[in-house]
Amino acid sequence: MNCISPAETGSSTDLYAHAIGSGFASLLGFRVVDWGLGRVDLELDIGPQHLNRGGSVHGGVLATLIDVACALAGLYSSDPGRVRKAITLSLNSNFTGQAASGTLRARGRVRAGGRSIFFAATEITDGEGRPIAHGEAVNRYRKGSEETPGDSDEHHE
Repeated sequence: MNCISPAETGSSTDLYAHAIGSGFASLLGFRVVDWGLGRVDLELDIGPQHLNRGGSVHGGVLATLIDVACALAGLYSSDPGRVRKAITLSLNSNFTGQAASGTLRARGRVRAGGRSIFFAATEITDGEGRPIAHGEAVNRYRKGSEETPGDSDEHHE
């Protein structure tokens, strides 16, 4: 469960800014809108920089969104000062629709895992709730990012 709700801070972007960091996901414009143990919801406002030559969101953007959502689903900590990290070992992506404008939502969920490895799945939908892509990832916690007793108080989906 989240320690602080976005309503209490006025902005989910500020509350979860540490989750995205300052790297590639930030450059693409990803933002975390909800995050808890075993789950994460990300959003992306589609801009011209996200489009392929055909005018729809580039598959690389969608694959990156799947990768980030799968990883973050397994990295929540109830301690806001603890930043957990993981390495993607395997990534599978499937493209089932197209979008050219609006906001995409990626919903990542942990499916199973142990002390050092976790499996997660993500579905991406457009602003109307239509499926655009889905995928799965296998991630390994980076040293020091494994679960601690406070991180496992809730059930993974």
